Amino acid sequence: MAGMLSVDDWLQVEHGEEPDGAWSTMMARVATFHHKHRFADDENHGHNMGFRIALTVEELGELSAAITKGKPDEEAAEELADLLILILGHSLAMNVDLEAEFHKKMDKVMTRKARTGKLGIRVTDYTDEV
Repeated sequence: MAGMLSVDDWLQVEHGEEPDGAWSTMMARVATFHHKHRFADDENHGHNMGFRIALTVEELGELSAAITKGKPDEEAAEELADLLILILGHSLAMNVDLEAEFHKKMDKVMTRKARTGKLGIRVTDYTDEV
């Protein structure tokens, strides 16, 4: 599905409503959601990244609360799904081939060394600190 960037591109992809493990199914379903609610229309602000980032922070807070307040795993899972839907939608709003970017980034991070700090293991691009 390389080169599929916009809501209109993804609306052309045939997909079912049942989970099948395919990236194309997830992206097509999120595109259908964006199309249904006309997120790309200027008056709706659904593709405004400032607004979208604020929604992401809100959903991340809800995931955090579900975990830190010991809510049932199902609630945390639902909040995690909300975050995934938002992230997939971000790629539509930004016209980014998220699948290609995912694989590029995974190739990059797989070459990095891990370090363990006070809070646990990190795998990031470290520079020597003075």
